Amino acid sequence: MDIAINTLRRNRTQAITLTALVVFFLVAMQGMETQDWVITMLRGLAVAAVTFLVASGFSLIFGLMDVLNLAHGTLFMIGAYIGWTVYVRPDTAVDITPPIALIAAGLVLLPACEYLLAKMRLSHTILRLLPWVALILGLLLLFVGLPRFPITAWDPMVYDKSPVVYSVQLDTGRLILPEPVQVDANSLAVGIAGALLGGGLIALSLAAFARRTRAVAKTRFPRMAVGVALVLMILGLVINASSAALTQLLMDVGTTWRFFVAVIVATFAGAGLGALMEVSLIRPLYARPIYQLMLTLGLGVIGREVIIAIFGRSQTSMPKPALFNGTGPGCPAQNIGDWLANQCSTISFMGSRIRTYNEIFVILVGVIVLIVVWLLLQRSRIGMVIRAGVQDREMVEALGTNVRRVFTVVFALGVGLAALGGVLAGPFMGVSDSMGESLLLSALIALALGGLTSFPGAAAGSLLVGLLQQFIVKYGQIGIQLPFLAEPFKPTPPLVPASTLLLMVIILLVMPQGLFGRKE
Repeated sequence: MDIAINTLRRNRTQAITLTALVVFFLVAMQGMETQDWVITMLRGLAVAAVTFLVASGFSLIFGLMDVLNLAHGTLFMIGAYIGWTVYVRPDTAVDITPPIALIAAGLVLLPACEYLLAKMRLSHTILRLLPWVALILGLLLLFVGLPRFPITAWDPMVYDKSPVVYSVQLDTGRLILPEPVQVDANSLAVGIAGALLGGGLIALSLAAFARRTRAVAKTRFPRMAVGVALVLMILGLVINASSAALTQLLMDVGTTWRFFVAVIVATFAGAGLGALMEVSLIRPLYARPIYQLMLTLGLGVIGREVIIAIFGRSQTSMPKPALFNGTGPGCPAQNIGDWLANQCSTISFMGSRIRTYNEIFVILVGVIVLIVVWLLLQRSRIGMVIRAGVQDREMVEALGTNVRRVFTVVFALGVGLAALGGVLAGPFMGVSDSMGESLLLSALIALALGGLTSFPGAAAGSLLVGLLQQFIVKYGQIGIQLPFLAEPFKPTPPLVPASTLLLMVIILLVMPQGLFGRKE
């Protein structure tokens, strides 16, 4: 009893603040009909789930690595576009996989390059020239080899061949894929060699740059890296040889299974991109936080411009899969069984129609990710290392843990969560080049509310952001009856983001470290 009282006294401000927030939302619910507040709560939870996926990854990266990844919103957007490509244009996704796999096969040889450089006695002049020569040659080989791969794509400058048209075709059930591109065997062989050697030379360049700044000592030859490289190389060659069959398979499985494949591919592609960013760009700048900010900000801008060049500026829809898009007899569903049987887009609940994708599936995925990542942090060895690294990074390294590898895993996990959020957000938010900016702002506000380095704080802050935004949106429709006003006051759309900023200011004035943040 005494322990509970002492804990309550220490966390008195937190308890009072949380109680005030609960009372605020309860009072807000009193001004609505039952079906209105049910829908508003569920929509707020859906927004909170997507915001949490971005905020949690950002929190993990900043908590362990002290890296403010300002490209996180762009990576969220890239995840959405990767998912769209696999889902709407599986032929393009299959065609682009072999060169990516071959480049990755070369890049994962980075530990082997570090091992070889550690065994070699290179002069100072060679050590200064090697990274630049390897980098230039690697980029040149990629420049020559990549255009030789047969990649079937779209043309954002021609409306009939633009991504918008293919989305509409899929939504209406009349998706027509163009004929695959044909290339001769010699040109393809040059492309395969260029991609593989180009990735390997870039890995050698990164290892040589690292050797210039620190001593690289590898006691064992990295057999795992070589094994992974062989697997990726074989995978790329097999997919290239069977691209037509794989494309047909993805088309035949239907939109539901293809959507789940898109979710998995986008998540792992985001994780791989995050690992590549950390190894090649972030790692040399750990001692220079200002350069980190400028670099990630620049990467965000570059990533958005690349997406615009590939997909165009028009917002593209991402049709919902068949499991969440049925409208025939038996819809709206009356229970979960009816939904699964009829694949209804809506389900009846407390007199309201709830969208099965937005208000059920997205929330369910958010809860599953919350539980899985929490278990990973609290019940696994890697989670123990991550938590210890947040508290005392130098001590963890002194105990023999490869902190660099942990950093790469954490950065990959954080970016993978952002990419997962992007592909899940596509069917109900749309896919556009500006979607990352708004989600990054919401995620940063959520982190400020919950605590920058707190994983539970990321969940709590995202919940507050999602609920508050949707309550403001709903009251913008029905109005708020205020004293001394003859007509109900209806908040305008600009008040939606402004309300979360105001809540952030109030919370930080009361608790500068956030609701669950640590006092430094």
